[in-house]
Amino acid sequence: MDVKHVAKLANLPLTDVELKKLEKDLENVLELVDHIQDLDTSNIETTSQVTGLTNITRPDKIDTSRLTPHDGFFKVKSIFSS
Repeated sequence: MDVKHVAKLANLPLTDVELKKLEKDLENVLELVDHIQDLDTSNIETTSQVTGLTNITRPDKIDTSRLTPHDGFFKVKSIFSS
């Protein structure tokens, strides 16, 4: 991969020393990805999250006394001060 080209696309001004270091780092990352792709994951169960946490939500409550019809829409009071 051409690190200099990627740096140019990302508008990153890099020195030659930085380019050489990043090129080696990128090679290491790509080797690791290749290694991971070769692993047999056929017996691994699909996981979306592992913490056991669930989202806490609340039902929406609409105070219809504050809604004012206007041209087919509802006009509401501003929540931001000017």
